[in-house]
Amino acid sequence: MRKIVLSVSVSLDGFFEGPDGELDWHMVDHELHSHFNEQLRGMSAFLMGRVNYELMEGVWPDADSDPSSTGPEAEFAGIWREMPKLVFSRTLERADGNSTILREVDPDGIRELKAQPGGDMALGGADLAATFRRHDLIDEYRIYVHPVLIGRGRPFFRESEARADLRLAGTRTFGNGVVLLHHRRPEDSREA
Repeated sequence: MRKIVLSVSVSLDGFFEGPDGELDWHMVDHELHSHFNEQLRGMSAFLMGRVNYELMEGVWPDADSDPSSTGPEAEFAGIWREMPKLVFSRTLERADGNSTILREVDPDGIRELKAQPGGDMALGGADLAATFRRHDLIDEYRIYVHPVLIGRGRPFFRESEARADLRLAGTRTFGNGVVLLHHRRPEDSREA
């Protein structure tokens, strides 16, 4: 069964973006970007909300033709173009390339999608992640903690009535001080 993997970068004080949506505090260097590419290369789809999709679509489709792009950035541009995208939005009129717009999160439909063959699926976006979490659809959490305190902004995890017991699958410290905290849900008793 395919897994839904949430990956997110947060500041040490728990924010995923600054008060005006800033991401300039992200410390994505060659090593970290190469790691992201390695993680994504085996995935079968991006699952994202409109805001995340528009942000990514504004940068990555042709980033490999930009002479200032690094090797990992150029590689990611290819990953972005090739991987199917499911964009959850009630307002987006059209999506480019191999993107499909879904108007709502249907938990049964997502479970059917997970049961199909193929690689795991990458989940992105705070609002969409909150919805997936509420429906208990996230299998793995990969939280990249950046060594910076931004003081204020938008916290990634919101209050929730849903409890999720997880187990540590691993950690990794990158040369720039970013720390990966990788957690998985225990063996899934829901499938028994």
